[in-house]
Amino acid sequence: MNWKEEFTPKQEIRKVQAALHEGECLIHWHWPQDVPCVYIHKSSADAVFHPEEASLAQMKLLTREEYKTNGGYRERIEGVGRYAIRIFPCVMEEGRPRILLQTNDENRIVIRSGKSKVRYQLKRNSGWFSKMQTVQIRIHTEVPIPREALCYVKKTGEYPLHKDDGIQYAFLHDFAPGYNVLPEIQIGKHDYIRLFFTDGKRYGELYELIPE
Repeated sequence: MNWKEEFTPKQEIRKVQAALHEGECLIHWHWPQDVPCVYIHKSSADAVFHPEEASLAQMKLLTREEYKTNGGYRERIEGVGRYAIRIFPCVMEEGRPRILLQTNDENRIVIRSGKSKVRYQLKRNSGWFSKMQTVQIRIHTEVPIPREALCYVKKTGEYPLHKDDGIQYAFLHDFAPGYNVLPEIQIGKHDYIRLFFTDGKRYGELYELIPE
């Protein structure tokens, strides 16, 4: 990549905005006057951008004329997740394109595409005279879910209200799309459990947790 690290603030991309509708994202930004084209890079929002690893094959060239004709830049967003769009200004020097390595995040926007539904059931089984009961957790998900995204919480006497309202337990394995039937666990007869996100802000943007 032919990166250029020294440039003026007047050449920077700023004020990036995006609107998502029916799987298509329309992106606008402030386009500097002396920048004829830009290169656009799309990645997972959690991925770290490494300029030395980027290639032109991973980026899209967009000219000012194309931007005006299409009323902005249109990107098809498929599936569920968080994506980062980075817009790098490009200038011509001695007949060659030089991509400006803008790293202040003014040229970056995160796009959130939908929420995947995660449904779960708790199947209980206890005897009349037993002090214990068994509970089997069944989880149905539309997409793969990492085990660290979910936990279950046990509380005596009533259902826990949040992930810190009782004793928190981690899951041992990731969840595959479809039904995941977990081994039975044994708890007290007056114990109750409920599933929660381990980080509501992070995972709540991606998934919707639904008890059944």
